[in-house]
Amino acid sequence: MSRKASALLALCCALAGVALSACDEATEAESAFTGTQKIKVGERSVNVSCAGNAAEGRPVVVLLHGGGDDLGKLSGLQNTLAAQGRVCSYDRLGAGASDQPDGPQSFESTGKILTGVLDQVAGGEPVVLAGHSLGGLIAARYSPDHQDRVKGLVLMDATSPTQEADLRQRIPDSATGMAAELRAQTLAVFAGQGPEKLVVTDAEVRPAGDIPVEVIQHGKQYLAAVPEYGAGLEQAWSEGQRKWLALSGRSNLSVAANSEHYIYVDQPDLAVRAIQRVADEAKSE
Repeated sequence: MSRKASALLALCCALAGVALSACDEATEAESAFTGTQKIKVGERSVNVSCAGNAAEGRPVVVLLHGGGDDLGKLSGLQNTLAAQGRVCSYDRLGAGASDQPDGPQSFESTGKILTGVLDQVAGGEPVVLAGHSLGGLIAARYSPDHQDRVKGLVLMDATSPTQEADLRQRIPDSATGMAAELRAQTLAVFAGQGPEKLVVTDAEVRPAGDIPVEVIQHGKQYLAAVPEYGAGLEQAWSEGQRKWLALSGRSNLSVAANSEHYIYVDQPDLAVRAIQRVADEAKSE
């Protein structure tokens, strides 16, 4: 793959949150499994990984991967966090070893899968959701409707709640070259043409309750590499991260100074501290 093609793919993943290319509650024994196994959520097979032991009063941490990734990308982060308590991750439909979606997915259908996973890995215990890119967007959209369960959020360079409008504004349809390719591919993904077939729609941020929320955005401005429009894309991305602060009156925004899009890879200690801090705050309530 050429350097230009590699850069374009990375940018597309960052902006779109994805690359082109419900159940009965579980028993205590089922929700305590460790390792990687496939579970049934309705009629679908979902690949799930869990590590660590449940700690009394501490919420279960559930990691949500970005678009085009799978739970394997999160294994290092999961194993580190497992020293403090139970941590799980899963492949969404269309990702990793989970089933393929039957057709286009919505945030509602993706949320039903997430609910089924939480039923089986956390039972009735509270959870903290920590999502990267598209995973952050899904977590943030899910939480307002599940305030009885979600007691904290960590959004690591989450896809903006107004990403499609941001992109259309910053890269006009008259653009050419890399910017035009990025625009076309990203809009195609938003229309459900990515592996997960998730139709990504813009929406206002709804409050998720008075819960601790950590929003972390990248500090290395790699989007600036897009000719002519890079500075505008970086500005829009920063504005999008600030919009997520409306999730809670206890939201905090920080910048991972030495990170590009994959904050938990570039600065894993920073990601670990943020997730542990939110889990600690949720535990003390």
